[in-house]
Amino acid sequence: MRRAVFLDRDGTLIRNHHYGCNPDRIQLLDGVVEGLRLLQGEGYLLIVVTNQSGIARGFFTEDQLEVMHRRMAELLRRRGVHLSAFYHCPHHPDGVVPAYSVACGCRKPRPGLVLRACSDFKIDPASSWFIGDILDDVEAGKRAGCRSILLDVGSEGEPECPERVPDYVASDFLDAVRHLLEKQVPLEGRCSAIAASRERSHG
Repeated sequence: MRRAVFLDRDGTLIRNHHYGCNPDRIQLLDGVVEGLRLLQGEGYLLIVVTNQSGIARGFFTEDQLEVMHRRMAELLRRRGVHLSAFYHCPHHPDGVVPAYSVACGCRKPRPGLVLRACSDFKIDPASSWFIGDILDDVEAGKRAGCRSILLDVGSEGEPECPERVPDYVASDFLDAVRHLLEKQVPLEGRCSAIAASRERSHG
C-alpha cells in the first residue's frame, strides 16, 4: 500500500479565480512548492482533488480543464514537484449542461474522488491526508478514511458535524505540511523495513 496527500486546488495550491480555467492565470500560492517538495521527499503521492462545477454550468469544458491542469503540472515539474494525478468532479445539480447536471458521489464533500484515487493507486487512506481550504475538503477526506487539515483563510465557521472537524487548522500551506510530517503514520511496510534496519544495526 502507498500513502498520499490529497490536495484541493483553488485556494490551496493556486489563487482562486471564480470559475477560473485560464492556464495563463495560474498563480501558485506562497509555500506551495516548498511544501510539496517536503511531502514528495517523504514518499507521499501528490494528488489534486477538485470540484469543477463550471463544466456543468457551461463556463468551460473538460478539455479546457485538462489544458489548465497540464499547464499547472508543468509549472510544478519545472520546480521539482511531480503531481501524480488530477481528479475532478464536473457535476452540479443546478448546471445547464444536461450530461453534468446531476447529483453525484464524486462532488466534495462526498468522498468518491478520494476513494477512486485510493483504488487506482493502491493507497492506504489511514496513512494519508487531505489538505484544503474549506470544510467540504475536510469532510471528503474524513469520509474516505484520511486525516484532514484545514487551511485557515477565514472563510469557514464552526463545523456542523464530526466529519467536518479538521485534525488540524493550519495558518498556511507550509504550516499544514509541517504538522502532517510531525504526525504522519508510517506505512506497515515502511515500519517493518525500519525495524529490520535497526535490528541489523544492533546485531
